[in-house]
Amino acid sequence: MASLASRSLKALRVASRRAPRAVTQHASAASYSLLARSAVASSARRATTPNTVRGIKTLDFAGTEEVVYERSDWPLAKLQDYFKNDTLALIGYGSQGHGQGLNARDNGLNVIVGVRENGESWRQALEDGWVPGETLFPIEEAINRGTIIMNLLSDAAQSSTWPTLAPLITKGKTLYFSHGFSVVYKEDTKVIPPTDVDVILVAPKGSGRTVRTLFKEGRGINSSIAVWQDVTGKAKEKATAIGVAIGSGYMYETTFEREVYSDLYGERGVLMGGIQGMFLAQYKVLRENGHSPSEAFNETVEEATQSLFPLIGAKGMDYMYSACSTTARRGALDWAPIFEAANRPVFEKLYKSVRDGTETRKSLEFNGRSTYRQDLARELKEIDEQEIWRAGKTVRSLRPDYKP
Repeated sequence: MASLASRSLKALRVASRRAPRAVTQHASAASYSLLARSAVASSARRATTPNTVRGIKTLDFAGTEEVVYERSDWPLAKLQDYFKNDTLALIGYGSQGHGQGLNARDNGLNVIVGVRENGESWRQALEDGWVPGETLFPIEEAINRGTIIMNLLSDAAQSSTWPTLAPLITKGKTLYFSHGFSVVYKEDTKVIPPTDVDVILVAPKGSGRTVRTLFKEGRGINSSIAVWQDVTGKAKEKATAIGVAIGSGYMYETTFEREVYSDLYGERGVLMGGIQGMFLAQYKVLRENGHSPSEAFNETVEEATQSLFPLIGAKGMDYMYSACSTTARRGALDWAPIFEAANRPVFEKLYKSVRDGTETRKSLEFNGRSTYRQDLARELKEIDEQEIWRAGKTVRSLRPDYKP
């Protein structure tokens, strides 16, 4: 049975979805999240301080100075006023569409969703309170109604739908992406933006679900911003404001090219592809040498994700080394250069494959198949059935905070 608090929160969310926009804007003193009101009070106090430039800082990143943009530069009242004449038309309701759309809606902006009518995304949007004919429309109608067109379709879908969408991106609108893929690899995707509109990017550094979760916690994800085309002279300002609207805590500048190169490279490398390969290699060697599945998993994955990686995230690699035993520390320091030397050629090959478009063409070919979903399900099933991850399900169930 749902708790009274959860029922009240649900009722509040439903009411906010159906309330007229004028009602949502009177709550300008509300937080960027229903759960973090104190943050706005703090920013309001800072706003009264004379000669203070909120939010924009130049910081030293290991000897290189970079400008960062913070949420505190856009108090909620200012954010709502900035977009008071705009309609954000969010095209696609996948992971990023879900997170960004709900966050912008909770921030009191005028947001509509455009997806294929009666499809799976349409059903999910209905569950999240988007209303057909009011805030939920077929894609073409949403684009016609919107002033800022947020193209959050999958990379393959952006390519296949562009001939239909392009004529609807008319002068005066803004074209928004969360990934530089389609525009940078235009020779392969055929996505060539009109020349008379601003083209901007906000790329959250995490999944759309994380974008939503961190927003609800009052924290905010970090994002990169970029400008492909500045017709109005306000493209960067617009990108920064939307970055705050969709739940960013702070943002740093990049280019469309650097964003897509680093993103494709990172997810194939350390973030996803590399870590799966390293986990599997270490686990298999332990098993081949007589270690049990539970021991192999704990020494490979559990200790990494539950103990050591959080230390790195909180304080850095040197801190993690300092927190370990002297034996572990010595071995790690000795073997790190060996792993670097062994992996450097792989990473160089990977970056070249990203930059020359090889990875793009592979992705477009696979994601454009009529059997895409079945093929993907088969590959994911193979990973799920690997012994390492079957053992992991049992190990996770033993955690004191385990939730099925």
